[in-house]
This record gives sequence, C-alpha cells and structure tokens, in this order.
Amino acid sequence: MQPTSTIWAKHALTPDGWQRDVRIDIDRSGIITSVKPGQAAEGEHTGVLLPAMPNLHSHAFQRAMAGMTETRGANATDSFWTWRRLMYRFLDCLTPQDVEAIAAFGQIEMLESGYTSVGEFHYLHHQPGGRQYDNCAEMSVSVIAAASQSGIGLTLLPVAYEQGGCDGRALSGGQQRFGNKLDHYTRLYQEASACIASDAVNANIGVAPHSLRAVSKTTLAELPTLAGGGPLHIHIAEQQAEVDELLSEYGQRPVAWLFDNHQVDETWCLIHATQMLPAETEQLARAGAVAGLCPITESNLGDGIFDGVRYQQAQGKFGIGTDSNIRIALSEELRTLEYSQRLKEHARAVYAEPDRSAGRVLYQQGLAGGAQALQRNTGKIAVGVQADLLSLDINSVNLLPVKDDGWIDAWLFAGDDRLVTDVYCCGRHVVKEGVHVNRQQIEATYRSTLSRLLKTL
Repeated sequence: MQPTSTIWAKHALTPDGWQRDVRIDIDRSGIITSVKPGQAAEGEHTGVLLPAMPNLHSHAFQRAMAGMTETRGANATDSFWTWRRLMYRFLDCLTPQDVEAIAAFGQIEMLESGYTSVGEFHYLHHQPGGRQYDNCAEMSVSVIAAASQSGIGLTLLPVAYEQGGCDGRALSGGQQRFGNKLDHYTRLYQEASACIASDAVNANIGVAPHSLRAVSKTTLAELPTLAGGGPLHIHIAEQQAEVDELLSEYGQRPVAWLFDNHQVDETWCLIHATQMLPAETEQLARAGAVAGLCPITESNLGDGIFDGVRYQQAQGKFGIGTDSNIRIALSEELRTLEYSQRLKEHARAVYAEPDRSAGRVLYQQGLAGGAQALQRNTGKIAVGVQADLLSLDINSVNLLPVKDDGWIDAWLFAGDDRLVTDVYCCGRHVVKEGVHVNRQQIEATYRSTLSRLLKTL
C-alpha cells in the first residue's frame, strides 16, 4: 500500500470552504504538499473529498461481542452493570492472537466507515487470573500488530486499572486481567512505547487511567507526568452509579472532583461525561479538554444524553468514538448525537449555524476534537497535514438533490456509510470502492477466531 502522489477531487472541503477541481499532492511520507483548486483532472479521481475522521475511543476486543448482549439480565431492568458481567465472561477466553484478529477486523470496518485513526483504550493486559505475560506489554503488541495489518493510524492508550472501586477494594474475576500497580503500569507503558518507536508505522501513545473508580488518588496524580504532555484519556461520569459512588467516597461528583484535584487542559480527553451538572458542562468547555462522545454505545448501554447544546454554546470541543464497537458506523454516530439533542431540546438542526449546516458542524468539530485528543496531525485538507481522506459517492441518489454542506447532511441523515467509496490513510489507498484492500484475509482470520471462541463460551 504505497502512498499515492496525486488525488484530484471534483469537490473538496478545505479550511477555505468548498472548492472545485482540487488537486492534492502527497509525498511518500503521507503528508499533503499542495492543495490547488481549479486544476485539470490528474491522478486518482474522486467526487466529494473530505478529511477522514479520527476515532478517539475504542475497546477493540468488544467487537466480537456485538449482538450477544441484547437479552435482559436476571433483574427486571437490565443495565450497564449487567452488560459488564457478560463482558468479563467473554474476555476470560481471549489470547493475544485472538485480540490481534479481532482488532484487525474492527479496524478495517472503521476504515471502511471513514475513520483513519483510532484511540485504542486498551485495558486487557494479562492472562486469566491476572498472571503477567513474559512481555508485560504482550497484549499491546497484539493491538500494534493489528494496526500494521489494517493500515489504520493508532494512538495506543494503555489503561491503568488497579482497584475495584473508590474504596480501594481488590480486583476480582475478569478485572484481574486489567490490573497493574503504578510501577507495573509504568513498565508496561515503557515497553509499549518502545515497540511503537521501533516497529509501528503511523502510531503514537498516551496514558489512560480507566476511571476515578479504578485508580487510586496517588496513582492518578502521577499519570500526567508519565504522559509527558501526550494524550491523557479517562472515563468520567458515564453512569449514575459512578456518580453516587464518588459522592459517597470522595464527597464530590466525578467531574467536579477531577477539576478540583487536577490541572485538566488540552491534553485531556474525558470520555462520555453523560452525567454532568450544567456548571460542570461549562467548566469542561472552558478547560479546552475534549469530550469523547460515543453516541451509539451510550445509547446501547443506556448511559444518558450528553448536554450537547449547553456544551456547544460554551464552545466546548468534542470528538467521536466507537467504544464498544457494537456497530461501527461513522455516519450513525454523528446522526445519533444530533438526534439525541433534538429529542432532548425539542428542536431541529440543533448543531447548525447560520453559515454551516448541522452535518458540517458535527463533522468538522468531530475532526478537530479527535485530532486534538489523539494528538494527530490530521483533520483537514491542508498543506503539511497528514493525508487522511475519504471520498463520498457523488453518483449516489442520496447526493443527487444537494450540494456543498448538503453532501455531508445527506450522508449523515439520509444515507449511511455505504456512501464512502475510498479512504486514504496517511496517503495510502486502503479502501477502494467501499472495501478494504485486505478485507478477505483479515475477515477470514476473524471468522475462524470467532467460531473457536463461541465454542468456549
């Protein structure tokens, strides 16, 4: 998959707005060297060209669980916590080879959907029972290897997870595969960093305390130093039970406690944040951190609805993630975000602005927030930026009656990701006519892996 040198787009969304007959030149390292409108057709031709989206939050192994947890639990009302118990049972079966196969398959689905990078919030570190592999970063190596297969850009976020709750209780059951005290986590992070530096292409690394419940106050205080200015991601205020636990043990709600005890800045990404008071929502916006929103998963788990209108009015930054990977669909993530706000606010076109449609605002904010959260040089069609691009099918009946912002609107609200015809990741043409170039091989391995896993459940 060698980088292409020239892409010509009939229509392209650039920082200067929509432009016609745009020639984009890309060097062999995958960086855009020239963007010129009004040019004669040359190179690979596309119809509607957009920057491709960063996926800021994924748990890759959960892709293999998709569709398996939609029955009701023992209680009359199912919940996130019932789902979590099923997830623990599933992950007890996984080997490093399984994780590589599952992650690679999920990543090609992401690329086909229009994502060109992924923040892998990776917390499955050890063998069943908690015994470490000889290489403490063995599972991280599997995720890195998957990205090498799929060609997706990777921001690896090894997860710090050391306790079963704010009271410091020991890990039990499936959680034992996650657990590391600070010294062990530091070694794991260093080993994974070395692997990325020596072997990985188009990859970087960050630090991810799982949640305020899962790390001690002492460990959380040390992790920003370990991150060294790199990405710092944390689950926050996802469920009301989490809020109640923090109130009981720490005397504050999660977001309030985090801001009172840490310098939350542009390097932070707060995942979900669905359970915030208005003042907390505005405080997060002012901090310049990114809210990591995963609307499909948040809907599936019944997390709640992010306070999007208030956050938007406060000029907050957000990005989009696939989280549980129950459905990898970029257009549906953004559609679900907008529609949830319409239902909450009893209004239409909630994210629209006078000069930009709802779809364009959602899309461009997702680009900027995702690039910031993953610290990747991506998210726009401009000189000096990595060539992460996608093309929409200009001949689709969905795009026929519209133009400019309407192309994005038609994709997000009237169509689906079948409108994504081609995807370029760091200049490499990884999706052609809607299909990943290595799909056949990667899917075959995934099918074999999943068939074997299902026999063990």
